[in-house]
Amino acid sequence: MKTFTRITVDPNQMGGLPCIRSLRIPVSTVVGMVGEGIAEAEILDAHPDLEVEDVREALRYAAEAVRERELPVIGAS
Repeated sequence: MKTFTRITVDPNQMGGLPCIRSLRIPVSTVVGMVGEGIAEAEILDAHPDLEVEDVREALRYAAEAVRERELPVIGAS
């Protein structure tokens, strides 16, 4: 099991969503921005409290969260 030092989960903050360093910035927001093609520098500009390693750990966290789980996919016809 990997350890994530920059990801926090607090049931009293953001409905218990995993966030970056107790900030009100959910991991899903950061990962979604990367998925939309937003560059790391733009993400950091949009969220000045974030650091480069926050973005990278958010991606590692997301990868671990979906590892070895079945997700619905559309198969080739």
